[in-house]
Amino acid sequence: MDILVTGGSGQVGTELQRQAWPEGVRLHAPARAELDLADAEAIDRVLAARPWAAIISSGAYTAVDKAETEVVQAWRVNALAPALLARRSAERGIPIVHVSTDYVFPGSKDGYYREDDPVGPLGVYGASKEGGEQAVRTGNPRHAIIRTAWVVSPHGSNFLKTMLRLAGSGREELGVVSDQRGCPTFAGDLAAALARVTLDLVRSPDAPAGTFHFVNAGEASWAGFAEAIFAASARRGGPSARVKAISTAEYPTPARRPANSRLATDRIRDAFGIAPRPWQDALEEAVAALQP
Repeated sequence: MDILVTGGSGQVGTELQRQAWPEGVRLHAPARAELDLADAEAIDRVLAARPWAAIISSGAYTAVDKAETEVVQAWRVNALAPALLARRSAERGIPIVHVSTDYVFPGSKDGYYREDDPVGPLGVYGASKEGGEQAVRTGNPRHAIIRTAWVVSPHGSNFLKTMLRLAGSGREELGVVSDQRGCPTFAGDLAAALARVTLDLVRSPDAPAGTFHFVNAGEASWAGFAEAIFAASARRGGPSARVKAISTAEYPTPARRPANSRLATDRIRDAFGIAPRPWQDALEEAVAALQP
């Protein structure tokens, strides 16, 4: 059984390749030189290479601020590529599992966002990802769209590694936004959920399809998350810094961020039996991987 993973060098793609897949499952995660998601011909070449059992669409244009000016590139990768992947997978009669984001929501809701809440992206990145969701929904009925948020890991560039890098450079105090709240999510846990959903869809035509949320259990502000990172690091003798809570207004960015990125995960639990663990537990593992 061959499964295609887009975005194989990203945080989620890296962790997907680290999963303990069942015997007989072969994961293929081509590098960008072989599979550029902005190139429709490259996508078709890879899809024609072998009889795929499923596609995990984890590749994305994730430069949230740059997307405000690189609009066409963001839409090519985040909307047009999933549209083609969904269409081609439907033609082959195989499922597609597509990773999306909390940025499809405006962040103005009180409480956790559910899958059927109205979307309302605040910027180009969120709009392009919402476009990708629509393309997958309409392109292949055997789909699972997995929205996630605040993804970190020992790989690539992310908030966890940035905080530790800045503290390690000698910064004694860091200003971190405290009026945006979300659910920290660890790429390894997300990858395990994606693997479970993908295998269920491959094995059973009656497996649940639709839109689901996966984030680790619990919530935090960015400032609170930073404090937890530094506490975990300090316990292992690693770098730490004081956190100065600041407002979004004090840290302006080209793209607006949702103030509330909390996602409810009841649906993925009920459909697939996936119960996310607390983000604090996953954080300890991620810090340990960076500071063995």
